Amino acid sequence: MSRRIVTSQLNAAAAGAGAAASVDSYFDKLLKYIPADIVAAWMLVSSLIASATGVNNSVLMWIAFGVGVLLSALWTIKQTTLPGSKPAITQTLVATGAFIVWVFALGGPFAQLGFYRPLYGSLLLILYTLVVPLINPPEG
Repeated sequence: MSRRIVTSQLNAAAAGAGAAASVDSYFDKLLKYIPADIVAAWMLVSSLIASATGVNNSVLMWIAFGVGVLLSALWTIKQTTLPGSKPAITQTLVATGAFIVWVFALGGPFAQLGFYRPLYGSLLLILYTLVVPLINPPEG
């Protein structure tokens, strides 16, 4: 299964899914929009940084977050590239936004900011997760 979101039968054929392929459902899009591999890596990296001693954990957390945002975008573009198709820019932006929302919900470097409350992150994560599968990328 390709990580690229399929919004029409024509795009399904272009993705190499065969003639019997179907358009991605709400649930399929939900799974493809969330960069679970990058979120999992973030959870490991942030745990390592939080448990480290003798280093500036705050600075490292923000650097790791920036690297995660960049990796999320690059990894999504790489995973969704199809020969002869436009880049999946919309899917990449939504997936990168999903990474940011997940980090915010988990606390990460945002937990050090005065306005941060875990409730805000949890509510934002629920809203983002429910809404983004409604987005049909124009790149197909």
